[in-house]
Amino acid sequence: MRTQSAPLFLKLWPSFGDLAFLAPIALLFGHMNGARTLLSDCDTGWHIRTGEWIMAHHAVPVRDIFSYSKPGDPWYAWEWLSDVVFAWLNGHGGLRGVVLFSVLLLSLTFTLLFRLVRGKSNLIVAILITVLAAVASSVHWLARPHLFTLLFLVLFYTALEHVKEGKERLAGVPYLAILPVATVLWTNLHGGFVTGILMIAAYGAGEVLELVFAENSGKTHRQECLCHGTAHRQECLCHWAKAGRYFGSALACLAASLINPYFYRLHTHIWAYLGDPFNSQYIQEFLSPNFHNLEVRFFEMMLVLAVAAAGWSLSKGRFTEPLLLGMWAHAALLAGRNIEIFALAAAVPVAGTIQEWLERLPEWNVAEWLQKAGRRFNRLAASAGRTEAAAGGWRVVSAMSLALVGALLYAPNPPKRFRAEFDPKRYPTGVLETLRRDPSARIFTDDEWGDYLIWSLYPSHKVFVDGRSDFYGHDFEERYIDVLNVKYNWEKILGRFGVDTILLPISAPLAGALKESSRWRLVFDDGVALVFRSRGKNDPHEDVLQKDGGTSSSVAQTGTGRGRDREVTKTEARDQAITRDQKIKT
Repeated sequence: MRTQSAPLFLKLWPSFGDLAFLAPIALLFGHMNGARTLLSDCDTGWHIRTGEWIMAHHAVPVRDIFSYSKPGDPWYAWEWLSDVVFAWLNGHGGLRGVVLFSVLLLSLTFTLLFRLVRGKSNLIVAILITVLAAVASSVHWLARPHLFTLLFLVLFYTALEHVKEGKERLAGVPYLAILPVATVLWTNLHGGFVTGILMIAAYGAGEVLELVFAENSGKTHRQECLCHGTAHRQECLCHWAKAGRYFGSALACLAASLINPYFYRLHTHIWAYLGDPFNSQYIQEFLSPNFHNLEVRFFEMMLVLAVAAAGWSLSKGRFTEPLLLGMWAHAALLAGRNIEIFALAAAVPVAGTIQEWLERLPEWNVAEWLQKAGRRFNRLAASAGRTEAAAGGWRVVSAMSLALVGALLYAPNPPKRFRAEFDPKRYPTGVLETLRRDPSARIFTDDEWGDYLIWSLYPSHKVFVDGRSDFYGHDFEERYIDVLNVKYNWEKILGRFGVDTILLPISAPLAGALKESSRWRLVFDDGVALVFRSRGKNDPHEDVLQKDGGTSSSVAQTGTGRGRDREVTKTEARDQAITRDQKIKT
């Protein structure tokens, strides 16, 4: 019999896979701020400059290249390969190329997640859970190297699920042998390679726990062994062997991760950085999630579903899913940056549990209307699955949507959400020409604006501090915060580093102290940024500097500014606040 091919319009019609691909695009450019969301953290800037340095010198930096406060100190550019990718993209397509590539990474990640979840549930449940995971993880969608970790996490997850289901090989090669090779690439793209190793270990631990609890069930298990004889004992040995293969693969991945420019020192550095209590006190993406933020509510929804899924799996004697859910839920509750990992990891067991509930619903002693609704939903999902399978789908909609995003990004006058730029309302774009006129200036500013100065002024200017908190370390960052908080010794700290220029947001508490100090004078104010010069610094461009602000007097002096008096330092709530690398918001 010849199989009838699907009509052309069905092949062109958006599939559920297309919907998964489009979910990040719709969220970014429909609900969020589009390109500016991905560029809302200026760490992207120093990643690009690092990649440019690597391509120019054909080497990976081992010492600092950006600061005047710690020049030449040891530095681990642990995301060097991502930096090269971003630098190449910027060199050929500007920030628009970086944004478009980031959108593609996100869309691929959630398309692959949908396919994985689809193997555990019907089509409708799969797309709903995939979209929920996308929304929950969107709190940390930034054009930074961690996007590679999201993609690799789903790829590892898919391989581990195949092994668990007995499909242990890809093109004749064992999945568990492929993962260590992939770890080499992942390690040099982002420090999140540790996530993959933990995932593999969790699958091994799950196998062990299932056997241990079965053996500890006592008489029942022994009778089962006697009843089934050799076959059952071989099955137990098979489980132990599979657990051994998981642990062996995890160890192989750990060994493979040593293939990086810094060898084992990368691991000790990451361990020390993640264990530094400073991070959980001052770096916002290391803080616990703020459930008052609307975006975090979707994480809360996924968390509730995950708890239910973990309980259901435990009741069925399954331990891998609860281990994964417990591990990543704990990580997400400790640090907001881990929400995206949890959302991806939770999607599979949550969808699988919902599917089991739907299948058993007609048999349960529940209200008749609920049973009818469950049967109706199951029929609808089955029908949708048959239609999807018959259509095949050419993914034309996905390709056209990505092309449309690219066209809008590269349009001569793109819509606001398609402007690939660092927001001029948040960053000191207007002061750049002023600062360029004095390449000898030793500028103090906060770490987020330090990132922006690296992006805009490197290599002519070096910075006091930037977003590389792992490089600067606890002691240095404490002194930096003392300055921002106008602690009694703030001028002594600045003097120790020879700071002669200070760049601040208009509402910074330090600005009030500088206005009152006889040692500093305000030379620039454009309503976004303030520049102060040391009175002892000879400035050949003094007249020009005053004119750049539009007038020789500042906005603060005329009384038209807002919120510029000295304030008590506080954390400021902004969009996607849990994802900022800014240590102190004033």
